[in-house]
Amino acid sequence: MPPELSIQLRELPRAERPRERLKSLGAQALSASELLAILIGTGCARRSALAVAHDALARSEGSLRRLSRQPVAALSAVPGLGAARAVAIHAALELGRRLATEARDDGAPLRSPRDVWAAFAPRLEDLPVEEFHVAVLDAQHRLERDITITRGILNSSLVHPREVFREAIAERAAAIVLVHNHPSGDPTPSADDRAITSQLVAGGRLLDIPVADHVIVGRGRYISFAEAGLL
Repeated sequence: MPPELSIQLRELPRAERPRERLKSLGAQALSASELLAILIGTGCARRSALAVAHDALARSEGSLRRLSRQPVAALSAVPGLGAARAVAIHAALELGRRLATEARDDGAPLRSPRDVWAAFAPRLEDLPVEEFHVAVLDAQHRLERDITITRGILNSSLVHPREVFREAIAERAAAIVLVHNHPSGDPTPSADDRAITSQLVAGGRLLDIPVADHVIVGRGRYISFAEAGLL
């Protein structure tokens, strides 16, 4: 273990402590371990917060993405972390996801499947369960509203056209895009995905609210029903 990890942060020169470095240099100048150490606050039994943060990241192979997929119970098992700090880390990583989504929510039209993937992937691609969303679009194909329909196991009995189109009608949607994730990371459509899509496309025709696409979010990739000729 590097010597700076084996001592308490208060023993470091003030200018080298993560909080002081953030104040003077900005958050972008800090390593992931230093940012986590600030969240953790204090270490324990001769283990600094920086050492605890280093261990938490090491268990996720240095990846914040993998760290975000660790259950709270697994993170709590890192010596010096505990449940409260594990929850704080989960909360911070979720804020990061939401910030990434908000940064794209600037009124730019969702004109292609890649635009849809870029808008939804930061929130969906690392979730441990499936979420089914409806993106309500205006006449310029801008995202008017994002509606979460289901969370958990996805099947055609849970995604009813009534729930999908109720909000779309209320928002006077010009079109909708269906979006959901596959926790496995593989966006290949399942039989249920195809059945749900067919059902909702038919409902959209009746209500004159076209289903422009169904985008399945995988890990680092996506499948578009429109691009694949499946609509």
